[in-house]
Amino acid sequence: MPPDPFTSKGLRVPSGRLSRIARFGNMASGIAGSMLLDGAKQLAAGHRPTVGDLLMTPANALRVTLQLGQMRGAAMKLGQLISMDTGDFLPPELTDIFARLRADAQHMPPAQLNMVLTRHWGKNWRDKFMRFDDEPVAAASIGQVHRALTRDNKDLAIKVQYPGVRRSIDSDVDNVAALLRLSNVLPKTLDITSLLAEAKRQLHEEADYAREGHYLRQFGLLLADDAEFAVPAFYAPLSGKNVLAMSFIEGVAIESMASAPQSERDRIMTLLIELVLRELFEFRLMQTDPNFANYRYDPVTRQVVLLDFGATRALPENIPTQYRRLINMGLAGDKKGVLATVLDIGFMNAQTATQNPGEIDRLIETAINMIQLPGPFDFSRTDFVNHMRDEGMTIAADRSNWHIPPSDTLFVQRKLGGVFLLASRLKARVDVNTMLTRYI
Repeated sequence: MPPDPFTSKGLRVPSGRLSRIARFGNMASGIAGSMLLDGAKQLAAGHRPTVGDLLMTPANALRVTLQLGQMRGAAMKLGQLISMDTGDFLPPELTDIFARLRADAQHMPPAQLNMVLTRHWGKNWRDKFMRFDDEPVAAASIGQVHRALTRDNKDLAIKVQYPGVRRSIDSDVDNVAALLRLSNVLPKTLDITSLLAEAKRQLHEEADYAREGHYLRQFGLLLADDAEFAVPAFYAPLSGKNVLAMSFIEGVAIESMASAPQSERDRIMTLLIELVLRELFEFRLMQTDPNFANYRYDPVTRQVVLLDFGATRALPENIPTQYRRLINMGLAGDKKGVLATVLDIGFMNAQTATQNPGEIDRLIETAINMIQLPGPFDFSRTDFVNHMRDEGMTIAADRSNWHIPPSDTLFVQRKLGGVFLLASRLKARVDVNTMLTRYI
């Protein structure tokens, strides 16, 4: 039996623009050939398949997943983001593609890693360390992380960016967008020009490790007096635009705490929900990537460890003002006020509200009931979420209702949704009502 391609190790990252374009070209050619063959078979059997049916076969889904996973960079990052944000709305085959990308663990082979670090630190870069682990402790879409011990006994986590990632962002985004358009996932009436521009801007920022180092230091200062959190210390001597060095902090995956005692799960999520409220209303600075891998837990110190500040955004003043008004209206049970604020924030447009008054009213009522509940809210409850998802799916079934919120709102909602998802995974109980009341 052949090995699972998703578990293979040490795959070279295509770093040149032409080689990445060629990967997309090979993928498109393979998909086109598969579509022709499958179409001929179905026509011979008396069926008239659509282009979408032919595109989204299991074989083509696997082909897309493998290619995006091997390319890494923006192509893989977009796949991961789409899978977290829109999984309920995608065809099952695309959902599977992007779910596999979230779990991908491929990394650079040692020779390519050595090439990247030689460019950054010079030919004898290993002389800087007593130990440098060639096997990464983590591998993601834009870079991979290695543990190392310096000559002055600093235990570090060193994030190394894949070669060519920054140069390929714009073309990768355009090519993934073309794939989504071809699959007929997006309505032809939906203008995603501004969204693509924002995605490129965000990915260019995430690929700038000097920028991330700045926000790593800033969050370290903001939370310096909070013993419940641990933020790695920035290590400037080895850091730059393509390499980010920081102190190594022991920890376990945050989602592994699902088996912890209820009281500890509740404490962890109380801390994280409080943190996101502080980011929104106090710091006006938010780490907007909801990936669970950005949180760890130290069972010895009982601290929540915060990682990866590449997606940090400074929030304009109107964002906390609008969200504060939304919470006020919700806690007061003012459905009309909630709807007016939702439209002002840009969650939906007036046409959607006018065409779907019943569904919108039930959505708002469910949300109000959630935050008005006195005492701890049990995130293991599925009734609220199921009601909201069902109403949302009914609205989304009419693709003329599809709407892209303003970019700041979009990223704040991604973070809020990610924290909600983690709380649900941990089945935590948190007094959200009291926490919200403190911020209005």
